[in-house]
Amino acid sequence: MTDTATSAPLFAASVTLAVRDLAGIADFYGRLLGLRPLPGAPEGRLTLAAGDRPLLHLAHAPGARPESGREPGLFHTAFLLPDRVALAAWLHHAAAAGVTLQGASDHGVSEALYLSDPEGNGIEVYADRPRDVWPRAAEGQGIAMFTRRLDLRALMAIAPGPALSPEATVIGHVHLRANDVPAAEAFYRGLGMAVMQHMPQASFLSSGGYHHHIAANGWASSGAPRRPPGLTGLLEVELRAADAATFGRVATALRASGTVLEDRPGSLRAEDPAGNAIRLSLAA
Repeated sequence: MTDTATSAPLFAASVTLAVRDLAGIADFYGRLLGLRPLPGAPEGRLTLAAGDRPLLHLAHAPGARPESGREPGLFHTAFLLPDRVALAAWLHHAAAAGVTLQGASDHGVSEALYLSDPEGNGIEVYADRPRDVWPRAAEGQGIAMFTRRLDLRALMAIAPGPALSPEATVIGHVHLRANDVPAAEAFYRGLGMAVMQHMPQASFLSSGGYHHHIAANGWASSGAPRRPPGLTGLLEVELRAADAATFGRVATALRASGTVLEDRPGSLRAEDPAGNAIRLSLAA
């Protein structure tokens, strides 16, 4: 996959969620995107993969408190499909399955469809436009994403019918709820990400020139306390370094931030300023 989200030096590889209904949520993502459980998961956990690529880790937490949506946490996990035809075929699939969309937007850099899983975890399913047609900021740095109505009929017309593309599906980006957007931006910039765009109470950051791998917004969570334990939803975001040099640089930055919770060879777990957990891993 050249020139895509996962060809960057540092990219979002997987998301771990605490869920009250382990089997039900796993079944939902299987029907929605074709994700399938990998064998060998410990009791109370499932790893859902696109082909052999782990994208979602589910931890059974039947006693967890449901999120209110005002705490720091997950705004959405964005699943990137290989191209516009695959997105159109997925939309046919979603319509046939009775999936309720919560939004559909043209962002200039991409076309995106929005929904939630049964426990309220936000989902984006999207396809990128070619990088050379992305709208650019007037000052020549970063991008100029916008939000316009997406014509669903026109999109569906380019695919003959429903189909899924699990073998080519990746996590393109993860959008977080933050309690202090400038602090979140400074943290992820410290990991070597560049700010690609600002919006009111939101920042979009990336590695390698992608439109964004991480976004942080304070639309409902600005000024909230750090994310408390014991909630459903986000447990951690995995950021994967493409090489040992990138891993070493990011690990050093995390250690300097004083937020490291776990430090092992090839894997380090830390928290961002809002209490959202980040796991740094090294690509095999």
